[in-house]
Amino acid sequence: MQHISRRSFLQALSLAAAAPALSLVSRPARAAEFTLRYANNLPAAHPMNARAKEMAARVLAESKGRVELQVFPNNQLGSDTDTLSQLRSGAVDFFTLSPLILGTFIPAAQISGMGFAFKDYDNVWAALDGDLGAHVRKQIGATSIFAFDKIWNGGFRQITMAAKPVAQPKDLQGVKLRVPPSPLWTSMFKDFGASPASVNFAEVYSALQTHVVEGQENPLSIIYTGKLYEVQKFCSLTNHMWDGFWFLGNKDSFSRLPPDLQAIVRNAVNDAAVKQRQDVVQMDQNLRAKLEGVGLKFNEVDQAAFRKQLQASGFYADWQKKFGPQAWALLEKYSGKLG
Repeated sequence: MQHISRRSFLQALSLAAAAPALSLVSRPARAAEFTLRYANNLPAAHPMNARAKEMAARVLAESKGRVELQVFPNNQLGSDTDTLSQLRSGAVDFFTLSPLILGTFIPAAQISGMGFAFKDYDNVWAALDGDLGAHVRKQIGATSIFAFDKIWNGGFRQITMAAKPVAQPKDLQGVKLRVPPSPLWTSMFKDFGASPASVNFAEVYSALQTHVVEGQENPLSIIYTGKLYEVQKFCSLTNHMWDGFWFLGNKDSFSRLPPDLQAIVRNAVNDAAVKQRQDVVQMDQNLRAKLEGVGLKFNEVDQAAFRKQLQASGFYADWQKKFGPQAWALLEKYSGKLG
C-alpha cells in the first residue's frame, strides 16, 4: 500500500469534512465477486473513515477486484442499536462499535470502558492487545458475530457542558447528561449524581441544541468532527474512560469468502486499526488549541476525587460481581487495583 504522508492525511481529513454526507463507496470498473457493507457511526471527517476508505481501496487492489468493501459512515444505515441488529442478521457485513454499547448484547465487552481504569495509551494497548482483549474477543466470538484482532481508537473521553464546567464530582449533581445506550455508562454517571440520558450519536447534536440534555461526553476527536463545540461552551478534561471500536463481522458472511480473501480483508482491517490509533492520538494532541479557537473553554479536574467517589458508592464492587473474578483479574492486571 502506498505510504500516506501526514500532510496528505490531514488534507484528506479536510476534504472529507467539506464533503456532503455521502457513503464512502469506491466502485470497481466491473462488478466485484463479493460486495461487503461496512457501517460506522462516525462523521466522514473522522480518522476512522479516512483509514476505512484507504482500507477499502487496499482490499479492492489486493483481491484484484474480487472484493468491494463499501463504507457507510455517520449512521447512514441506522442507529447503533439498529445496525448491530443488521450485523447480527447479516444485512450488514461489518460494523465498528464501542465495547460499551456492544455490552447491551454481550455484557462482558463493556469491561474495557471501566471508569478511570487506564492511565494512558500504552496501558490501553497492553490490555486490549493482550489478555483482556483476548478474553473479550472470545466472548464476542461465542455469538453470531466476531471481532478482528485490533481494536480501533476512540480516545479518552471528556465531559462538555453548555452552562458550567465540571471540576469535581458534585458538579454533576442533577445534570442531564447524554450518554450512549450502555448500562456501564449509565451506572457510572448515576453514581456521580447525574441524570444520564441514552441518546444515539446521530441525535446528539440536536439534543444539545434543543437542551433536551445539558451536556455530553466524548473524545476530543468526536467533539471536533461532530461539531459539538457549536452547542457546548465548556470542556472538562476528565479522561474518565477510554473508549474504542471493535471491528465486528458477521460470521456467516465472512465465511463465504475463500481463505485467501479472508486473509486480505483481515490484514487490511487490522493494519488500518493500528494506523487509525495513532491518527486519533495525534489529532487529539492538536485539538485543544483548535477547539479553544472556536470558543470552547477547557479546565483540568482532580481524577482522584472521581475515582474515590466511585469506590465509595460501590460502583467498582458492583461491576466486579457482574463481570466475575476472572475478567476482573484480567482488568486489574493492567489497571491496578480499582475497588
